[in-house]
Amino acid sequence: MWKTILFDLDGTLLPMDQEAFTRAYFNALSTKLAPYGYDPSELTGGIWAGTAAMVKNTGAHYNEEVFWATFSRLLGEKVYADKPLFDEFYQEEFNHLKGICGYAPQAGPTIKKLKGQGYALALASNPVFPMQAQKNRMRWAGVEEDDFIWVTSYENSRYCKPNPRYYGEILERIGCRPQECLMVGNDVAEDMAAGAIGISTFLFTDNLINKNKEDISCYPQGGFGQLLQFICGPQPH
Repeated sequence: MWKTILFDLDGTLLPMDQEAFTRAYFNALSTKLAPYGYDPSELTGGIWAGTAAMVKNTGAHYNEEVFWATFSRLLGEKVYADKPLFDEFYQEEFNHLKGICGYAPQAGPTIKKLKGQGYALALASNPVFPMQAQKNRMRWAGVEEDDFIWVTSYENSRYCKPNPRYYGEILERIGCRPQECLMVGNDVAEDMAAGAIGISTFLFTDNLINKNKEDISCYPQGGFGQLLQFICGPQPH
């Protein structure tokens, strides 16, 4: 029925408390950049503004360009010269945040099983981070970059969730039709938006996010066990 399965990362393959992670992230980034003249509150405000601009991106530019244009307007052109510091952060200090995240031991085996059964897999994580951050978080989740035919990041994406065009862009990149795809994610607003362009959806409920308190009874749903059963049929015990 499906050829390709798209997976969300945060809260799906990688369990996390989003608020705790965000706090730790800004603390670590502020600690890294304070010696270079960055005020923590201005830095945090600039990153939030850049992120909001990416979420509103209409596709004229890649998310990376949109982020840095907004960030530089607020903090000055010097941010471009300091970009290597940000790259260094994602390669090094960012990894200390692994301890804030949980770990789902079924994530890696589930990905391997589906790949072994011939499904193409794509990592459809909201592309507000650079690829280096995506790679780190994949590793924390116990999955490998080679497991996926496509991984979204702010360098290669022109839209963000919950914009359905984000999913359309993925399908264009991997050469797949909506009816050949299944999207798996834990955020009702962001991940189930894939259904707007005809992609089948599975709501991952182990770390459910439903900010708008939508009725979720219409979605196939559950954890890793239910997901495998939904895709592959009854599983041997």
